[in-house]
Amino acid sequence: MSEGSISIEYAMEKASGPHFSGFRTPTATSVSSTTFSDANVPRQPFVIGVSGGTASGKTTVCDMIIQQLHDHRVVLVNQDSFYRGLNSEELKRVHEYNFDHPDAFDTEQLLECIKKLKIGHSVQVPVYDFKLHRRSSDSFRQVNASDVIILEGILVFHDQRVRNLMNMKIFVDA
Repeated sequence: MSEGSISIEYAMEKASGPHFSGFRTPTATSVSSTTFSDANVPRQPFVIGVSGGTASGKTTVCDMIIQQLHDHRVVLVNQDSFYRGLNSEELKRVHEYNFDHPDAFDTEQLLECIKKLKIGHSVQVPVYDFKLHRRSSDSFRQVNASDVIILEGILVFHDQRVRNLMNMKIFVDA
């Protein structure tokens, strides 16, 4: 980040709208204390978790965050990408399968991806085929290191290990 540029915390604090009012972090005391003049200081990305029910407005909130942080590199990681593929028995009764249960997701792979992004590595996020109820074996979405990681999904707050990786948590209830 260049000298004189503003921090993520400051940008979030100054952003207008109800989603960001009152935002504070322990290190966000003023602009001067959160700007960086030493390029050698390692800086982890700011991780925002956005959760809520189906059709609650999570995507709209994520879009608002991305718009407010237009001066920063932001990546969006959807929990839906980490659905685990159904086995043959589950496929036979797919209409009975609960896709809103924590066991429907590969949380271990999600954790691995977020941890890699937090240390500045790029990751390949799986592409889930909702018609076939499995991951595309030959398709991945390349996600590069960034200033802000938004992790969006109905159950991103379920696992304590995932929550512990987040700097900010937003629950959308609409």
